[in-house]
Amino acid sequence: MQPKTVVIHQPDFLPYLGFFQRFLSADLYVVLDQVQFLNNSKSWHNRDKIKTPTGEAWLTVSVQRAPRGTRINEVLLADAVDWRRKNLNLIFQNYRKAPFIDEIYPLIEQLYAASEGRLADFNLRSIRLLQELFDLQIETVLASELKPEGKSNDLLVDILQKVGATRYLSGLGARAYFDPEPYRRAGVEVAWQDFQHPVYPQLHGSFVPFLSSIDLLFNCGMEESRLILRKTLKGAAY
Repeated sequence: MQPKTVVIHQPDFLPYLGFFQRFLSADLYVVLDQVQFLNNSKSWHNRDKIKTPTGEAWLTVSVQRAPRGTRINEVLLADAVDWRRKNLNLIFQNYRKAPFIDEIYPLIEQLYAASEGRLADFNLRSIRLLQELFDLQIETVLASELKPEGKSNDLLVDILQKVGATRYLSGLGARAYFDPEPYRRAGVEVAWQDFQHPVYPQLHGSFVPFLSSIDLLFNCGMEESRLILRKTLKGAAY
């Protein structure tokens, strides 16, 4: 069997740099679109942060109310509320003096002009845009198309087996519920992401890490951002 490294993650909205760093070391991204949508303080499913002169601010994608347990790929956008214009105004007002506003902002406008009705589709469009800007090519498949079975670690192992993975590259957030036994039985190696957030020139005072990737792009531009992202792999034990 040919070695195959797989990343599995929910389709978050305009994710931070660490989300994309794993793509540099993987062969396949499985979009975990069929798990429960979370709308709480720990969720990044429909929001991410940008920087303002007064600190961090949330960019939030408004969604329709849904019962507890609704899957991410079933959540609908709430277009009765003009959240798109609100987000664009927030982005423009806080990055209008950024060096690469003219390069990046028109692409963000195009993202928000898309007519998707589902959160998962809109988020995947945002991920694909950032992949293009970071020059990241990786095969992608929806977990829902694989019809995975089980829960937690067993669910992930079922996905990994169905896509022929030999190695699973996991984010550090999964350590809290990690059980090595299902992976051992399946013969899948588990590697843990090693991400040290880079420091780069940034508007509005002292550097703030873990913002949406658009912060790097507005401040450093497409070409330099690609280099900065790739430098995070130096010394990473993958």
